[in-house]
Amino acid sequence: MDGGPDGVTSSGSEGEGVPSTPGGSRDQAAPDEEGKAGEDSATGGAARAGGQDSAGDSVTPGEDGAPGGDGAASAGDALGHGEGASTGGQDPAVSGEEGNPGGDGAAGGEAVQPSEVEVEIAAQRELRERIARRKAEKEGPIPAGAKLSGQAADLLAAVRAMEGGQAAPARPVAPAAAAPAVPAQNRPRAAEPAPATAPEAVAAVVAVLAEGGAPATLAPQVTATLGERAGDALREDPWLLLSVPGVRPEQADGFARALLGDGCGPGDERRSAALVGWLLERAALRGHTALTFPAVRAALAERSVPDPDQALQHAIAEGAVLVFQDGVEDAEGDTEDEAADDADGADDGPAVPVLLGLDRYALAEESLADGLARLVKTAQGASWDEAAAQAPSPSAAELIRAVAGHGLVVHTGGEAARAEPVALAEAVRTLGLRPVVAAHSENGRRRLGAGATTVAGLLSGTEGPGRDADGALDLDLLVVLDAPQLDVETATVLVESLPDGARLVLSGDPGVLWSAGAGRVFADLLAARVCPQIASRTPDPGPLGELVSGIGIGELNQVEAPGKEIVIVPVRDAGEAVHRTVQLVADSVPRAIGVPSGQTQVITVGHGGAVGTRTLNTALKERLNPGPGRFGGFDPDDRVAYVPAPGRTLTGSVVSADAEGLRLDCDGVPVVVPRELVESVVRHGWALTAHQAAGMRWPAAVVVLPGDAAQGLSRPWVYTAFGRGERHLSVVHGVDQALAQAVAGVPAAERTTRLRTLLEALLTPAV
Repeated sequence: MDGGPDGVTSSGSEGEGVPSTPGGSRDQAAPDEEGKAGEDSATGGAARAGGQDSAGDSVTPGEDGAPGGDGAASAGDALGHGEGASTGGQDPAVSGEEGNPGGDGAAGGEAVQPSEVEVEIAAQRELRERIARRKAEKEGPIPAGAKLSGQAADLLAAVRAMEGGQAAPARPVAPAAAAPAVPAQNRPRAAEPAPATAPEAVAAVVAVLAEGGAPATLAPQVTATLGERAGDALREDPWLLLSVPGVRPEQADGFARALLGDGCGPGDERRSAALVGWLLERAALRGHTALTFPAVRAALAERSVPDPDQALQHAIAEGAVLVFQDGVEDAEGDTEDEAADDADGADDGPAVPVLLGLDRYALAEESLADGLARLVKTAQGASWDEAAAQAPSPSAAELIRAVAGHGLVVHTGGEAARAEPVALAEAVRTLGLRPVVAAHSENGRRRLGAGATTVAGLLSGTEGPGRDADGALDLDLLVVLDAPQLDVETATVLVESLPDGARLVLSGDPGVLWSAGAGRVFADLLAARVCPQIASRTPDPGPLGELVSGIGIGELNQVEAPGKEIVIVPVRDAGEAVHRTVQLVADSVPRAIGVPSGQTQVITVGHGGAVGTRTLNTALKERLNPGPGRFGGFDPDDRVAYVPAPGRTLTGSVVSADAEGLRLDCDGVPVVVPRELVESVVRHGWALTAHQAAGMRWPAAVVVLPGDAAQGLSRPWVYTAFGRGERHLSVVHGVDQALAQAVAGVPAAERTTRLRTLLEALLTPAV
């Protein structure tokens, strides 16, 4: 490969060559003293790592759904409307690690014209009510734990003894009245604040918090989480404080001791039940929909619970957690003798794990499995050979034939392969059917062209064909691109929205990072092999396509880049990494590659740390769009990342601010963010994490890998980050051999889910 683009060198001077492969030697272009200019601007701290963006627990996928800081601390004052949203005295991004910092977005009262978020939430509530009714119409409750063995059976036996012979049922999904789905394509989209709570309820919580030594700023969150009687509930069970996002067990323990004195201890059943729920919610932020029994028991022991087994029995009895042993029927054998052999220790196969989970995710996964099975069984086969013969590529023809005969098809491939599902939709339209193509993000929708939708817009009714009289989406074929970004709850609502007989195609690149939310829907469906899987034979073109394809199979290859498509910029420390990144975005890439700064995206490992998104955004704003931050920490033309819900990021720019809030332009879509939500859902967006950038692409990408990012690297992370550039990729490289080692030997972090097993129990595996 060639050297840097027109003077893009490690020293910042022109004419020196640099290695243009990520595995190249750093010694080929040693930085000079100029490279130290930014050294002192960003120092200290390791890159925050977690989920799939980094290793460890300090930053989870939930953090990507919880923007905070970045100059927005005075959002309310700068907009001229009082104080910004409270974060309970914590850094907003830290609060976001524990849950949903922006609330559920529900409207706080009737509105003449419902916002996009209000409409979306109303539609999802209506669908969840339908899911609950479907479950109730079955012969019995969710069959979780109906046939268990060993430790799981002992747990349920203890629970039944405590309850007089009847196991605790799963908590039902509370039905809620749905607001009318009013399309809003022509109106600016706005996030709505959380519903207001009665002042007397908040005051009661403030009094209890003060008595327990907790900050009064938590009162609105506590009231929103626990309801109007939150004060009484919190006094009776102080550990309910753990259900509030951002509160940790140590804080809840101190609060309980202040309220209860000697009347509480580490073995208190209320504490144990709260800890179990907290552990499972934390696991969901890392993508798990359930945890193994030994993992939960060990975690309780680490939290000084004296009898973890008894604590789990109590949590199950109280309905705080469900117990599962999916697939146990196959594991137990067909005869009593075989069961006896198993009891005696004969082990002819792997043991079926006992899983513990929250009913929220149990309902989602079981409903999703039921919905996918319904699509498989209700689709009518057809012959589309003529349409397949006119397909633009062999892979597209194969996809058309597969969809003609099946209600559920999985399609895999890279960026170039996205043309195949689009060709499928065009072919189906010529047959007189109604196809819809949906992408994960506005960025992805825009790249597909006119007629495409986003998944969120489709569900909310603001995009797409709308719904029929039965509440189902009015379509015959739904193609979902970027399917690896589907979390289990979104996928459930989407599948439940499809009418009987409709066809569903889930298309995506299996090498990218999984969803920011709980579950691994696309990967589980691939592993279950219960439907046709069409692998595209259309490779991504050029040096970037060659580089990323190699990463996908664990190889960091040296790639020829005659057009300077790939440039490596070695750095020695965090300060130099920040300096080089700003230099690339502001000067080198626009001058040498011809890509403006506004079309170059910086991607780094995490939000915190010496070279995280916060530090990089501060440096990039100072260089590219300096200003006082008069709109809640933002100025017109600032690039921003708007997170309307955890796991969903919209990139755009600031237009203005007024009494209604901060006005953004997100890929051509006007958005109004209410002033009270600016601090919690908007951050500067010159730099993103790889999780936030998944499903989006830009003409140029600058991937920043400082030395302290090594522990956060994995093959899916590198694959996702390096694949975000369409024409050019610059890598600010300071991790030495850790990059090649991550590509070769660090796969995706495992997630514990139940969907694959549930699908295999409902559908016959496809050969």
